[in-house]
Amino acid sequence: MYIYSSFDGGNISLKEISRPHEVSLHIQKDSNSHFFQWFNFRINAQKGESYTIRLCNAGESSYPKGWENYRARYSYDGENWLQADTAYDGKELIIQHQLRHSTVQFAYFAPYSLTRHDALIRWAQQRGARHNCLGYTVQGRSMDLLTIGRGSKKLWCIARQHPGETMAEWWMEGFIHKLLDPSDPISHRIRERATIYLVPNMNPDGSFLGNLRTNAAGKNLNRVWADPKEETEPEVYWVRKKMHETGLHFCLDIHGDEGLPYNFLAPPFGISSLTSEQEDIFYLYERFLLRHSPDFQNQYGYPRTPKGKANMGVCSNYISDAFGAMAITLEQPFKDNAILPMPDRGWSPNRAMQFGKANLQACFDLIQHL
Repeated sequence: MYIYSSFDGGNISLKEISRPHEVSLHIQKDSNSHFFQWFNFRINAQKGESYTIRLCNAGESSYPKGWENYRARYSYDGENWLQADTAYDGKELIIQHQLRHSTVQFAYFAPYSLTRHDALIRWAQQRGARHNCLGYTVQGRSMDLLTIGRGSKKLWCIARQHPGETMAEWWMEGFIHKLLDPSDPISHRIRERATIYLVPNMNPDGSFLGNLRTNAAGKNLNRVWADPKEETEPEVYWVRKKMHETGLHFCLDIHGDEGLPYNFLAPPFGISSLTSEQEDIFYLYERFLLRHSPDFQNQYGYPRTPKGKANMGVCSNYISDAFGAMAITLEQPFKDNAILPMPDRGWSPNRAMQFGKANLQACFDLIQHL
């Protein structure tokens, strides 16, 4: 049996192979940080044999509640991801799998590689999107911005501040594909009425390093928006700088949640400057998204933060306060979507992409109200 994770987004270490068909593994911590939960590795072993894979430190991870009713993802071709037989005993995450081919990949969620990210940028540029490098990450990677449309309303969408939340970039791929579809009348009209700024991956370093939550310097990017440092949080520094240059009427910050098995929105209702107009925009968007996506619901989500108690380092709080606009955190599940479960695949790349397309339709409905 061979186990390896020395590839883009990989994360695992070998503890021991206790029996021929049983292996114990450890999830590695994020770079310069205590966070850990993301795993992504490949096993090469005997086709047709059944194997037991134990993630021994799962109970010590950043969000152990996330393992409850969770099923690991696996793939043989890197494109189609299914849910594996998975159990959590309070200490270990235990995956049972019979190999249909000699090499299989397991991951916390379907990975989104930097190779695929680069391909998305090139594809979008060839279809009319304008591409800019805003600056560089801690390790010198490009902070990519796509700009689409030329209308007066300024919409921003950013994804994957937390690199292990790969469903955020799958969402972004669906959003971008629909937005650049030349035969889609909604996309044509929204490009006329709005200029849409897209950062598909806010954390390229963390994505490549196999981090769950931080960049290469160990910084949680979604806690530094009030005062980002170019040296340690250049990803936020450059994006925030560009936002202030362009202006902003509406923003979506796309994430994934380890514990809640739902798609939901988290509004910035804890900021002191919150206006009734901003609240109205949030509820309009929520209503429009309910109309366009059966995968969305508004019954379950985070508790509302009391007004004046917001953490201003959080992206949606900072932007809503700084621009007097509505910035919303959108969360997707690592688990299956409980309101519309699909046991074979769970919440998947294709579903995330379809959800991205539904959000574009909701943005179209919203523009006339901005």
